[in-house]
Amino acid sequence: MVDGVNSTTTSGYTTTEAGSNSELGKDDFLKLMITQMKYQDPMNPMDSNEYSAQLAQFSQLEQLTNLNDYMKQSIDANYLLTQSVNNTMTATLIGKEVRLGTDTIKYNGQEQVNFGYDLPVNAASVTVNIYDQYGNIVKTIQSDKKSLGQAKLSWDFTDNNGNKIQNGDYTFKVDAKSMDGQELTISNYVFGKLEGVRFGENGTNLIVNSVEYYLSDIEGIYDSNEGGN
Repeated sequence: MVDGVNSTTTSGYTTTEAGSNSELGKDDFLKLMITQMKYQDPMNPMDSNEYSAQLAQFSQLEQLTNLNDYMKQSIDANYLLTQSVNNTMTATLIGKEVRLGTDTIKYNGQEQVNFGYDLPVNAASVTVNIYDQYGNIVKTIQSDKKSLGQAKLSWDFTDNNGNKIQNGDYTFKVDAKSMDGQELTISNYVFGKLEGVRFGENGTNLIVNSVEYYLSDIEGIYDSNEGGN
């Protein structure tokens, strides 16, 4: 209620027209109280108990408004502090090997990419298909890494005919079957060395394999000699 209160007095009675705001702030609340006192019927003045109750409501509203402002400022300050700490810590990881929880491979002229998957049990067969942005298979790999746990493969960005692929985004899908022929649910990863960090308006981006990934994509960090294994 109210952006301006228009009041009309007729035969000792007052009518008010509220503005278009749907929320009542403490300033609006105070204006209403003053207007109510100004146009009250002198033959039937406001009861003192009612007036005291309205003052108490105003006091509560002011306290809640101030508390809300304080909490917002505190949340903003905590966010900035957390972001600053994250940025500082991320920069110290440059040179480390990272594992990214993604099935997307971005080719931008680099020599090769390391990627892999997790097997929940030993598999009878594992086939990896790599697709271009149009859903066409460009590379098929019959993996011999069928044991329980994490497996790591590499791709030199050539297609099934041995030709270099074009720059762009590619995805890979791992089709694995258990010993009894059941389809297995697989987690996919991309591995690479963290080469740099870029701080932008949308958050912190990591430069891995000469392309950028989101900080939230990281699922593991290793010393370079561990190689994600």
